[in-house]
Amino acid sequence: MNQVQLNAIQKYAHAQLQADKTGHGFDHIQRVVAIARQIATQEQANLFITLAAAYLHDVIDDKLVADPQAAQAHVRTFLSTAGLTPTEVEQIMVIITNMSFASTLNKDTPSLSLEGQIVQDADWLDAIGAIGIIRAVYFGGAHGEKIHDPAMPPRHNMSKEEYRNLDHETIINHFDEKLFKISAMLNTPTGRKMAAHRHRFMQEFLAEFHAEWAGQK
Repeated sequence: MNQVQLNAIQKYAHAQLQADKTGHGFDHIQRVVAIARQIATQEQANLFITLAAAYLHDVIDDKLVADPQAAQAHVRTFLSTAGLTPTEVEQIMVIITNMSFASTLNKDTPSLSLEGQIVQDADWLDAIGAIGIIRAVYFGGAHGEKIHDPAMPPRHNMSKEEYRNLDHETIINHFDEKLFKISAMLNTPTGRKMAAHRHRFMQEFLAEFHAEWAGQK
């Protein structure tokens, strides 16, 4: 693994995401990288491609950048300048452009490599559990979402465009619309094992939330 190249990729990601105020800042990136490293070691994946994609997975996300196509072109140029081979650049780009939860709502999403599946698992694991709850609240607050509206049922079988329409989402509905689905969607045995406790914790939290919302506690 080329540590010099990986250090450059880390610095690039930090520069792009350090100012984020939606729960996708560099602290999130560091956790995803740490989880991805654990899973990649267990699943015997290419560690360099896994970690490089983990660092870069949010720098082109269409919910975070104004021009995703320009962001993708910038990342490609950066990786080539950093000395990665065309094959490595393509492997990373395929992962980061196709691993989001929103991408799974499209029927034509390409299959991910093992390394892509691992980065996807790591990213999704950071979306559930205690940190996942905080990030959901943080993101919803940043976009002016309601906390809860009992008259607004959770949405299911959404297109990517419907999923991105935050006017029709509440923070609590996000649990049913995405977070509770994640543990069953994870790709690797290691990731699924790591998800079990986080999933249960969210269930317990939501049961407590609804009891308090109804004035029962």
